[in-house]
Amino acid sequence: MQLRLPSSMSEAQRCLAEGAVPIGGATLVWAGWLRDGFPEQAVSLRNLPEANTVAPEELGGAVLLHRVDTTVPEVLHRAASGVGTGAVRRAATVGGNIVGSTLRCLLPAALVLGARPTVLDADGVRDTDLAELLAKRLVLLTLRWRTPLASGYRKLDGEAGGPPPLVVAAAVHTDGDGPGRVRVAVRDGYEVLSESTPYDPDTGQVLHALEGTDLGSLPAAGRDAVRAQVTDVLARAARA
Repeated sequence: MQLRLPSSMSEAQRCLAEGAVPIGGATLVWAGWLRDGFPEQAVSLRNLPEANTVAPEELGGAVLLHRVDTTVPEVLHRAASGVGTGAVRRAATVGGNIVGSTLRCLLPAALVLGARPTVLDADGVRDTDLAELLAKRLVLLTLRWRTPLASGYRKLDGEAGGPPPLVVAAAVHTDGDGPGRVRVAVRDGYEVLSESTPYDPDTGQVLHALEGTDLGSLPAAGRDAVRAQVTDVLARAARA
């Protein structure tokens, strides 16, 4: 297998046009390749500057998870720091986790941030949304978002060998001169639920509104986790 490491956008685009398979951090594809056979060529974006940005409102798809620090909002930093072991976080990438993983640990954080992906394909660079990114398994170049007033992330304890632990992400956003919105995303097993409601200084009102969405059908432990996380981010947003 030939591993191609483009250092420019035009070179990366040419690799994809010539059929190179995106490899991410290779933490997910390697076992499959050992079983099913290796492609003739693969491409990694680790040398592409545009895919390696870590900024307050931007994160590159080739960024290794251990590099996702407090530069980004708390919800995204905590999500990345909770993935696997230190060895995994030093190899796995943002794009590989969101697009290539069935766990998609960073997806709830991206959803509550309202993140917008920029993707790369053989035809060039374009903006899209998270739904198309996941459905078509596109090559993630960057994620961009607007900084929330407050955000938070919690992963519940899971059983060894059991289903993925439940994850709750939440963020409070401003909306110009309006009241803003509260966004919540939950990973329950392999499914991710995402809901939002208008911001209200009355925490009880916000929780009541969220109970009327699909989040209200979560198991008791999940609903408790949502209430705790939303209460926390609303309190911190009020002090911001």
